[in-house]
Amino acid sequence: MFDPRGTAVTPPVRRLGRVYATLRACDEGVLFFPVYTLLMADSGLSTVQLTSLLVIWSAVAFALEVPSGAWADTYSRRRLLAFGALLRAVGFATWFLWPTYVGFAVGFVLWGVRSAISSGTKEALLYDELVAEGATDRYTALAGRAATVAMVSMLAASALAFPAYALGGYGLIAAGSVLACLGSAAAALAMPERPRVRRERTTGGRAYLRTLRDGLAEVRTDRQVWHAVLIAAAVPSLSALDEYGPLLVRDLGVATAGVPLVIAALIAAMALGSALAERWRATPLATGLTIAGAGVALAVGAPAGGVAGLVPIAVCFGLLQLTRVLTEARLQHTMSGHTRATVLSVSGFGAQLGALAVYGCFGLGSLWLGIAPLAALFAVPIVLVGLAAVRWLPGDGAAEAVAEAA
Repeated sequence: MFDPRGTAVTPPVRRLGRVYATLRACDEGVLFFPVYTLLMADSGLSTVQLTSLLVIWSAVAFALEVPSGAWADTYSRRRLLAFGALLRAVGFATWFLWPTYVGFAVGFVLWGVRSAISSGTKEALLYDELVAEGATDRYTALAGRAATVAMVSMLAASALAFPAYALGGYGLIAAGSVLACLGSAAAALAMPERPRVRRERTTGGRAYLRTLRDGLAEVRTDRQVWHAVLIAAAVPSLSALDEYGPLLVRDLGVATAGVPLVIAALIAAMALGSALAERWRATPLATGLTIAGAGVALAVGAPAGGVAGLVPIAVCFGLLQLTRVLTEARLQHTMSGHTRATVLSVSGFGAQLGALAVYGCFGLGSLWLGIAPLAALFAVPIVLVGLAAVRWLPGDGAAEAVAEAA
């Protein structure tokens, strides 16, 4: 299952990989992540109010997902990424300085805008810079390594959040989170960005609308791109199951005090999955079987009960993270590249839609089933996505033909 191939890495590519990994690390190394719901509860918000805030956050990101992709294909991507990071910094500061429902809503709106702006934009920026360097074969390696760094950064932030709270309360948490956002903005501006060749001379709003139309047309009319978009959206949408990880771990018999430790182990498994992406064979057959293997592992682990079930569940999470990198890379190689961020945003839109379906099915299913048997049932769609990937993902020859035509 491993691909031993290796290519020489030039200094510009090496620097690009380091800056991109730094950007991903700052994006995920936010102290607020594990405690923001506690801040809101301590500020007097009810569960209903908190849920409505999460809906606002998701709705903003959902509505702007595809339009923001066209922004990234029309304007400077690194500046958009820096702008989004600054918006989230302002939102985190607002949470601490104005801890009311309205203040939290403002922060979530800004975060939603940032989520939409960054979705697909940073990946498109990385890939197009590799195109300029003639090193697109390094994309999977750099994206996988950066995802690993992001997971480790998330793990470190989770471990540091509660000591930071004990030392300086929510003020220190907010300060650390704002600093992480500023670091993300600095890393975004440090990314190289060559001028993109435009196929038309229009600018401003007309250029934006043309870019949006062309990106949507490529997804709609190119069957290979459409299939790659579907698979690249399905894998992360099914990965939304990790949101129920703590509940599943506790349902398997782990004491509440031990849940964070097990979750840390699951995050480590996901980091390992990202790290393996560089050497994992990315053929449609291998990728599809790997996705299906994640479903089988979940089907074995969830009903097993006890600590014994945690190992296959960790394998499932790790394989889903691995194939998340692989399927996104395959989509990058398949599309023409003229509207790269727009196509990636369509995939992101599909992933969010799929995640909402996962949440809805899980919530509805919980009326009749426990967490563990319900999680086991989700092995079925995971295996089906794996089988679809075997048939639908384009092979290397098809992707290379697209790249040459572009």
